[in-house]
Amino acid sequence: MALFVGHDLGTGGDKAVLVDDRGRLLGSAFEPYPIEHLQPGWAEQDPRDFWEAVGATTRRVLDEAGAGPGDVRAVGFAAQMLTMVPVDRWGEPTRPAISWLDSRAEVEARRLVRRLGGPRVVAALAGAVPSGKDVLCKLAWLRAHEPDVVARTAAFCDATGFLVARATGALVADDTAAGATGLLDRRTRTWDRRLALATRTPLRGLPPVRSCADVVGGLRPAAARDLGLRAGTPVVAGMGDVPAALVGSGAVRPGDVHVCLGTSGWVCVTTPTGRDLARHGVFALPAPQPGLFALVGEMETAGECLDWIATRLAEGDDHARIGALLDEAGSVPAGSDGLLFLPWLYGERSPVTDTTLRGGFLNLSLEHTRAHLVRAVLEGVACNLRWTLEVLAAAGHTGTTLRVIGGGARSDLWLQVLADATRRTVEVPAHPFAAGAMGAALTAAVGVGAVADYAAIADLVPAVRSIAPRSTGATTLDRTYAALRAAHPGAARVSRLLAGPTRAPADR
Repeated sequence: MALFVGHDLGTGGDKAVLVDDRGRLLGSAFEPYPIEHLQPGWAEQDPRDFWEAVGATTRRVLDEAGAGPGDVRAVGFAAQMLTMVPVDRWGEPTRPAISWLDSRAEVEARRLVRRLGGPRVVAALAGAVPSGKDVLCKLAWLRAHEPDVVARTAAFCDATGFLVARATGALVADDTAAGATGLLDRRTRTWDRRLALATRTPLRGLPPVRSCADVVGGLRPAAARDLGLRAGTPVVAGMGDVPAALVGSGAVRPGDVHVCLGTSGWVCVTTPTGRDLARHGVFALPAPQPGLFALVGEMETAGECLDWIATRLAEGDDHARIGALLDEAGSVPAGSDGLLFLPWLYGERSPVTDTTLRGGFLNLSLEHTRAHLVRAVLEGVACNLRWTLEVLAAAGHTGTTLRVIGGGARSDLWLQVLADATRRTVEVPAHPFAAGAMGAALTAAVGVGAVADYAAIADLVPAVRSIAPRSTGATTLDRTYAALRAAHPGAARVSRLLAGPTRAPADR
């Protein structure tokens, strides 16, 4: 029996799994690490924390399964996308990682948009209008503000590329990560010199692009010691967290749709069509599967909204606190007795791209309780995801079943709310919280030939339960959805009025 280690390096911590070549989960572990907000709009993390977490979780999953270092056939990494980790030629970071949440480069985004002739031209060139959170703009910010860091940097990696570099010494970019930069020719999956020239982005420092399942090297002795594995264990190029979740959710066939209810959220369609819907912040990444794309609409705060309200309404252990609040929310009828939550707590990417946008509660009354507040949060997130689903449906991507992953998939109430709000059947795999790490592990299995191809993964990750929409709940949440859409223009105007200079958006 061949075993595979997979990692999903998220914003708040690293999830690791140990799986076999039949897709069975034998061990799982999670190790948290901090994030720093040194200035408004900034978000940084220490890459050394990433690596220490990877070492700790790898050892734990081996211990849980009673497996030894020699039992592991290959390792796969997945990580938060759009997080930048500049490294030197030995794979050591030259500065803290700039998180995907970081929007410091808004000035650079505005300059880029103006220089290229406005948002329509930029969208045609790069697939979407960049904001201060995007890689192109962060690169420009580094060149302007930290030239000494740029001079010491051999490669501008994402978080996955950093882990691969630390593990093997290879400086590479997987094709899903490269696709998120706006600089990839998605037909050939190579860097596009035309786009680099148009955006004045030097190709120096952008690592060679490799397919996700390519074996790029073996574990170096020091890395093997850190992870508790054998030196030389094959490591694949890996992928971003969204493509990894696509694989680990089992939604690998054309037309399949998966939804993530994690810290952030997203809707992702597996499709042979690589056309962006730039107006709505929906972009096409190269999927791990050759010839397919992951058409993704990302919501900045999904589970984070629930965590936020829980920390302000109750005390105690996170899981116990959230579980108790969800139990209370289950007593509130669909529609939360007219209470509406706008789930834009840190800007938004899709269905609207706006880094200044902020959320809140509307129609709040003296009759509402904390249970209403919690249920309204669940419904607001679900309705925002429905908005993205409707954008996709208008473009011909009309999936009727949603494969749901992420921590939110552990809540039966939230799953029912999502089914009702979207009027779609919701399916859940056996290990929804570990989908990204399982996708990384199963990609490693494909890379060394233990699993035939990505299509075979659909049979390894079946749905274990299904939730159908209820007509009464769906009708009520139709009104909630209409209210959210109606509230957005005013919320956007108010957010812009109240935004400080660091939150000024790129020209639209």
